[in-house]
Amino acid sequence: MFLATPNFASASQCFGNTQNGRLEGGVKLPFAGKNFVSYSRSADLAGRTYVHQEVATIVTSAYGALATSHPNKVFKYAETGFKQGGQFKPHKTHRNGLSVDFMVPVLDAQGRSVHLPTHLFNRLGYDLEFDHQGRLQQWTIDFEALAAHLVALHQAATAQGRDLQRVIFDPKLQPQLLATKHGDYLNKYVRLSKRQAWVRHDEHYHVDFVVPCLPMN
Repeated sequence: MFLATPNFASASQCFGNTQNGRLEGGVKLPFAGKNFVSYSRSADLAGRTYVHQEVATIVTSAYGALATSHPNKVFKYAETGFKQGGQFKPHKTHRNGLSVDFMVPVLDAQGRSVHLPTHLFNRLGYDLEFDHQGRLQQWTIDFEALAAHLVALHQAATAQGRDLQRVIFDPKLQPQLLATKHGDYLNKYVRLSKRQAWVRHDEHYHVDFVVPCLPMN
């Protein structure tokens, strides 16, 4: 049963930054929508899918745009943060409601858009390992869908007067992302981190959003 994209009525306030921050008035992302789903029901119930209100609007608006522009593609989001922000193990960031992990969209052996399996036996997807061509068993990263999602996120953010601060995705996989039809747009408007993160971001990509925050107090 898919849920309609909600209107987020509560006001959020972020403090500090993604590495040292907190959140007031965090809102939970909807568990599922027409073309997206959360990575885990148990994580959802554990309160690990809260974000700043404006981030929630951006994320769901982007999914709504993709439902029209790419009706045959499905997407899955992963870790975000706690309702009050703060330390969010095992992540070094995700502390003030402005960070979202997204599982890579994938194609199956028949070329169909499917959800990457995320369960306790693969650490909710975070233990999966794609090769440098973006392949894992019967799945292949759908770079076109991934690029379209980043474009949709950027456009949804700028429509609100916000932006994407950075996107962390395995640098060795970025050439295939930039070779898509959206490559020029991504090069111009989206900051892809060129440094290797402390963990490889191949099965997921991390997005930090730009929303005004107050200093930590």
